[in-house]
Amino acid sequence: MAPNPSASLVELRHLTFGYGERVILDDVSLTVPRGKVTALMGASGGGKTTIMRLIGGQNHAQKGEMLFDGQDVTSMGQTQLYAVRRRMGMLFQFGALFADLSVYDNVAFPLREHTDLSDEMVFDIVLMKLNAVGLRGARDMMPRELSGGMSRRVALARAIALDPELVMYDEPFSGIDPISVGTSAKLIRQLNDSMGLTSMFVSHEIEQTFEIADHVIILANGKVAAQGTPQEVLHSTDPLVYQYVNALPEGPVRFHYPAVTVEDDFGDAAIPSSKQFGVSR
Repeated sequence: MAPNPSASLVELRHLTFGYGERVILDDVSLTVPRGKVTALMGASGGGKTTIMRLIGGQNHAQKGEMLFDGQDVTSMGQTQLYAVRRRMGMLFQFGALFADLSVYDNVAFPLREHTDLSDEMVFDIVLMKLNAVGLRGARDMMPRELSGGMSRRVALARAIALDPELVMYDEPFSGIDPISVGTSAKLIRQLNDSMGLTSMFVSHEIEQTFEIADHVIILANGKVAAQGTPQEVLHSTDPLVYQYVNALPEGPVRFHYPAVTVEDDFGDAAIPSSKQFGVSR
């Protein structure tokens, strides 16, 4: 009998990554449960999109492991990495549709690029994927004719065209109206369950996120501040997590960037002299 697959499709083990001397992720360990919807949250610049890039192999960890289905993506060669990427789908933040291709051709693109399927089979698959996101009737439209929410749904149909195991969504709720937000959230949940996917999305929308997620991870200061079920995260006693989930303006994350005292900054000695800048009065 074959061994049971790991409960986690994606796992970061003591992973460190940064740009130059700037550390983005510092000894981070987290899991993305197989078959579940996982939300990745936290303040802007905290490394959420970076984690998706590490999963896809666009970035490589300086330390630690980035495991996909038990295999370390960091150590993969090009051929192995491309094979693993075919098991992933990606919905970029603003859709990233090909502007000169129709809706149909955008969704057909990965099928034509990575398979030898006949035109008839590609046609059937494209229409099924578009129907799944409610846009079968828009197949002949061009991206410029679509609303923001429709563009995201077309991009989602393209992301699931190859029936991936993991679908990653980079801020699927940003920049769209409340109806489209609700539609997108419902789609993430429905597609995950109906297609047997593992889904991972970056979001700042507390209400929608906690309604559809099975697992929530909050990043802060290069670390995992909290991870667990939505209820576990909501009831976290960590001050930073409490501030984040309750949208409080003050807490560990301050409104004011660190500075000298107001008295020091507004005193005569703090006023730059025009001579410092080579300006004559």
